[in-house]
Amino acid sequence: MKSPFILRAALAASALAGTAGLLTACKDYLNVTPASSYISDDVFSSVANVNSAIIGVYDPLSGDAGYGVRLSTGYPSDTDEGQNRAGAADGGTRDINRYRVTPGTTELIAPFTTLYQGVERANICIKNIPQMALYKSGSASDQRALRRAYGEALTLRALYYMEIVRNWGDVPAQFKPSSEYPDLNLPQTPRNEIYDQILGDLALASKLLPWRKESDVNAYERFTKGAAKALRARIALARGGYRANARTGQMERPANYLTYYTMARAECDTLLQNRSQHTLNPSFEAVWRNINEQRFDTQYGEIMFEVAMGSGSAASDSKLGYNNGPALNVASKWGQAGGSYTINPNYFYAFDSVDTRRDVTVTLYQTVAATPNTQTSNTLTALRDGKFRRDWRVPILPGTAQNLNLNWPIVRFADVLLMFAEAQNELVGPAAAYNGTTPVQALEEVRRRAYPAARYQTLPATQVGTKAGFFDALVKERLLEFGGEGIRKYDLIRWNLLGAKIAEAKAIMTDMRNGVGIGATIPLYVYGYAVNDQLRYVRSLYRPFATTTNTIPIPGSTATAARFSWRQALTGSSTFIDLFAANYVPNSGDELLAFPQTVVDANPNLRQNFGY
Repeated sequence: MKSPFILRAALAASALAGTAGLLTACKDYLNVTPASSYISDDVFSSVANVNSAIIGVYDPLSGDAGYGVRLSTGYPSDTDEGQNRAGAADGGTRDINRYRVTPGTTELIAPFTTLYQGVERANICIKNIPQMALYKSGSASDQRALRRAYGEALTLRALYYMEIVRNWGDVPAQFKPSSEYPDLNLPQTPRNEIYDQILGDLALASKLLPWRKESDVNAYERFTKGAAKALRARIALARGGYRANARTGQMERPANYLTYYTMARAECDTLLQNRSQHTLNPSFEAVWRNINEQRFDTQYGEIMFEVAMGSGSAASDSKLGYNNGPALNVASKWGQAGGSYTINPNYFYAFDSVDTRRDVTVTLYQTVAATPNTQTSNTLTALRDGKFRRDWRVPILPGTAQNLNLNWPIVRFADVLLMFAEAQNELVGPAAAYNGTTPVQALEEVRRRAYPAARYQTLPATQVGTKAGFFDALVKERLLEFGGEGIRKYDLIRWNLLGAKIAEAKAIMTDMRNGVGIGATIPLYVYGYAVNDQLRYVRSLYRPFATTTNTIPIPGSTATAARFSWRQALTGSSTFIDLFAANYVPNSGDELLAFPQTVVDANPNLRQNFGY
C-alpha cells in the first residue's frame, strides 16, 4: 500500500518548502514571503518537478494536524455514534468533542493553519501550471500529465476549503498566491461564495483528471476523476444543507438548496454509470482489512481516494489504530493501542445482530496485562471503534510506536450510492428512477452487502413511501454504514439534526441504564471466553437473562465463561451519559468552531464566530 508517494516529505521540501510559507507562527497564517523570493524557475519548468510540487500540496492532509488525528477522529465527534476521549472537558481535544470550545482551546490552531498551508500550496500550483510552456505546447504526454496535476491542485484546494468552511464557516478566502495580495488581513468571505468557487473548480478538475483505470500515477492516494466527482457531490449537499449563521448561531438553509441536490445527483449518476471504475466491494470487512493490511483495492476501487500516511512522524503519518480502535495491552504481540474513541451503547444496538458491519465498526474486545494476546470483553461503556485496528495491521508492529502508516479514506463508493439516494429522494421521491436507478434501489444495494444473503431475504424491505419516511431510513443507513469515518457530525449538521440525535442518544442510553424500553432487552452481565484467543459469548447480547454468578459453564465444554459487566456499567454511574456532548446547545453556534484567539488578534478584519 505504501508506494514511494509516502516519501513526499523530502520531495515536497525541495519543491514547495518555501512556497507555502510553512506557517510556523499562528499569527502569520496568511503572512508569507512573496513566492518570487524563493521559487526556483526549475519548479515549474518540468513535469517531474511539478509532480514533486503537487506531492507537496497533498502533504498537509497527513499528520496529527490533518487526517492523521484531528480531522479524522477529533473534530467530527461527539455524535450519536460515539465520543472521542470520553470524559470531562480538558482544555484541549475534549473541549471540542464536548462542545465547550473557546478561542484559547489548544487543538484549534494547528489544523487551522495547516489547512491554510494546503490552500496556499495549491494556489501556487494553480497559478503556475497553466502558465507553463509545456502545458500549452509540450508533448502530448507532458500536456496530459500537467493537466492532471492542475486538476489535482484544484481538487486539493476544494478539499482544504471544505474542511475550513464546515468547521469555521465564513472565513478569509484566498484563491491566488499570497504574493498577489497587497494586504493579507482579509475579511471573511461568505461560505456560500467559497462553496460556489470550489464547486466550479471541481467541475473543471473532473475534466482534467483521468479515471482510476486510466491514471499513470497512484490512483488511490492521488485524486482521479471519480474521486473529484464524489467530492463535488458531497460539497454540493453541504452547500444545499443547513448551517449555523456565523453572526446569530441560528441554523439556516439557502432557499435554492434544490439546485445543489440536482448537482449532487448528476455527479453521483455519472459514477453509477461507470461501475467499471468504482463500485462496492462485495465484502464490507475487506474494505477495512485492505486499509489495515496496507494494500489498495485495485479490483473494485470502493475507496475512491485515501490520504497517504507514512514516515513515522507526527507531521506526515497517522495515529489511526493507535489513538482509536481496540485497546491493546503494551505487552501484546501487536503492540499498544489506546482505544480512545468510544462507541455509544445506543449505536451498538442500532445494528441488527447479524449485520456484518457491526463487528467491523465496533470492537467488543480488549487485551489486558494478564493475557495480553487473548481477547477479553469490554463493558457496554467501553466499546471501541473498529475500522482501524492495530491487531489487524500487516505487518504487525509490536511495542509503543504511535504512527502505524494507516491511510484515511476520504470518500467511498457506498457514499456515492447513498448521496444519490438522498438527492433523488429530495428532488422527486423514493420511487422515481433517474437513469434507471431509484433511491430505494441505491440504498438497498448498500444494505444488501451488510447481510448474509439468506438473512437479507428475510429482512423487511425499505418502504417506498413518503420522502420523509425514506429520508429517515437513509439517515439510519448512513449511521450504520459510515461509523467512525468522520462523516456523521457533518451529515447531522447539514440535516439540522445534530441536537435531535444527541438528545435521542442520551434518551436511549438513559433507558438502558434504567432497564426500560430497549434497556429491558439488554443483559446486565455477559459471559465471555476465548477460542484461539478470539472472544466468544455464551449467550446473546440481545436478550436479557437473570444469571449474575461470576462464571457459567460453556456449552459442550468442561470450561467456564467469565462474567463481564454489560448494562451494569451504565447503571452504576450517569457520568458516561451526562458527559457525552455535554455542552451542546442547539442554535447557539456550537456547530462551528471558534477562530483561534491568536489568529483573531493578528487580523483586525476577522470577526469571531457567534457565541465565542
